[in-house]
Amino acid sequence: MNLADKINRFNRSLRYTGDLPDSIEIMNPFEQNPAALEASSAFYQKYYDDQQPRYLVLGINPGRLGAGVTGIPFTDTKRLGVICDKEIPGVETHEPSSVFIYEMIDAYGGVGKFYSRFLFHSVCPLGFVKNKDNGKQVNYNYYDSASLIRYTRPFIIESLKKILSFGVRANICYCLGTGKNYHYLMNLNKEYGFFDQIIPLEHPRYIMQYKSKNKTSYIQKFIRSFSEQE
Repeated sequence: MNLADKINRFNRSLRYTGDLPDSIEIMNPFEQNPAALEASSAFYQKYYDDQQPRYLVLGINPGRLGAGVTGIPFTDTKRLGVICDKEIPGVETHEPSSVFIYEMIDAYGGVGKFYSRFLFHSVCPLGFVKNKDNGKQVNYNYYDSASLIRYTRPFIIESLKKILSFGVRANICYCLGTGKNYHYLMNLNKEYGFFDQIIPLEHPRYIMQYKSKNKTSYIQKFIRSFSEQE
């Protein structure tokens, strides 16, 4: 079984059965939209149809404009159409994090080169939204409340074990998010020994929202860090 088959099998089986705080809902594109499962499956078959181990790059959890729609971390529908010629019918999303990631990938050498060495995933592989009083939904992270941290812990631990069973490299893991995401993953790692080393990098959303003028320097920082594994 190649890496693509393992990832797609994992995605098809993803279920969250734990509790949730009031006004918080789970996002599971693989259950909620068959087109997302089809598109993500095509993506992984295109770029991961082999048994070559990759380095993990772990984000926080899927967002509602990126992986929460496409099923592919840091890939909104615009980028999905370009790199995989796939669409999610009736949905068009633009995620700033996705813009940064694919500009970084282009600077690294392109999607073929990058995805042959690295695999994006998330500490929590399913995302969350919060229902606001005005009827709108906003992204919600697994660490945004003490109760959600407690509820999701078993799901996160079991998911990380399954992701590692893909045959990915465990000597080094990259963590996107130098604050809460990094500290949570480090504490889990101290207990379970998932990785020999965790390297923190700034989260693309933080860069695009607060440091966009320095985007080029952050792209160079990512590439330097990733290139050390070549």
